[in-house]
Amino acid sequence: MSNEIPYKIYLNESEMPNAWYNVRADMKEKPDPLINASTHQPVTKEELREVFCDELVKQELDNENRFIPIPEEIRNFYRMYRPSPLVRAYFLEKKLGTPAKIYYKFEGNNTSGSHKLNSAIAQAYYAKKQGLKGVTTETGAGQWGTAMSMACSYFDLDCKVFMVKCSYEQKPFRREVMRTYGASVTPSPSMTTKVGQQILTEHPGTSGSLGCAISEAVETAVTTPGYRYVLGSVLNQVLLHQSIIGMETKAAMDQYGIKPDIIIGCAGGGSNLGGLMSPFLGEALRGEADYRFIAVEPASCPSLTRGAFAYDYCDTGKICPMAKMYTLGCDYIPSASHAGGLRYHGMNPILSKLYDDGILEARSVKQTEVFEAAEMFARVEGTLPAPESSHAIRAAIDEALKCKESGEEKTIVFGLTGTGYFDMFAYEKFHDGKMENYVPADEEIAQALAKLPQI
Repeated sequence: MSNEIPYKIYLNESEMPNAWYNVRADMKEKPDPLINASTHQPVTKEELREVFCDELVKQELDNENRFIPIPEEIRNFYRMYRPSPLVRAYFLEKKLGTPAKIYYKFEGNNTSGSHKLNSAIAQAYYAKKQGLKGVTTETGAGQWGTAMSMACSYFDLDCKVFMVKCSYEQKPFRREVMRTYGASVTPSPSMTTKVGQQILTEHPGTSGSLGCAISEAVETAVTTPGYRYVLGSVLNQVLLHQSIIGMETKAAMDQYGIKPDIIIGCAGGGSNLGGLMSPFLGEALRGEADYRFIAVEPASCPSLTRGAFAYDYCDTGKICPMAKMYTLGCDYIPSASHAGGLRYHGMNPILSKLYDDGILEARSVKQTEVFEAAEMFARVEGTLPAPESSHAIRAAIDEALKCKESGEEKTIVFGLTGTGYFDMFAYEKFHDGKMENYVPADEEIAQALAKLPQI
């Protein structure tokens, strides 16, 4: 093992960022605005305040300020698990026999088990500061719901979670962590909301989707006094909070004079992807550096690689504002894959714009390929990765093997955004040879895209 770079690079607590980075400030062409589904006009602060906390509305609409100060109370909470380590994957490099240098930013070293806590604590803080009673939210695989229940417990807020039904059934222990922190957890779609009843009528027996769960959470928020809705991905405010991942990554690499050639993240709604890449994207947008950015999504829900760049509803129930994004259509309900956190029909507007501009690359991978990479990583690096994060591992391994073939010594960094210790049902399916690789047919995607609103 080389003595030049330590296995783990830790920043000092004093080096933790004191502001979030807003990549929109460095985009010459800004993302298209959210629009009102009825008027097709850009949404106003007043309209968004009916759903979101006031301060989060400001952050959502801010295209100009490069840095947003992190309140001290949030930084104090961050100190419990941040700065998080940047790890040199020496053992994976050796296993692959590659000249590539591989690093990963590990975000699973907190009780929620993922990067989601970075935004959850911020959103709970602003809800408490506004004097609210509680919040509603959705969760796919359960990482966001776990993080939000922890954050609400810290600030003594009520937390109502709508959990995608297939994950609710596949991952009961993550559900119980949420309940341990005081949250109520409802499988979605449910009969407790009007939109849930409508979805179940139109799709009887459905395993649910993030789009369905979002609709139920928003309906509950706007019909319950003293509550607002919070979201774990997709929104610009979430990418803002998650930028702390990339800022720490860049600061750690700068300490040792390391410049990555390739930056890789798994792609669902865009929170970890944008968080890891944001400061590097800023350098690229300002013309200060050149990188390859790779988004990796499941073949069962390929919004970037097979979707359309268009205005679409952010939720299946069509009660949220519309966003210009890469989408498969809000009516598209993905198969019940084990990477539940990536089962969203669309992609964050910022990342969608950058992808459309050719700044980001994207690829899709099948479930069994993902778990093959996850198992290899676990055996040599000693950490069991979440299925979502393992999409990034798959691409990192593939890029490292290309370096082996060409002899190039490229530097690769990817986001290991969570642990997989509550995902053993998925690992069991993989080990027993019962995991299926569902890839939607062109006709299925075309049918969903045909229903996109005509804007």
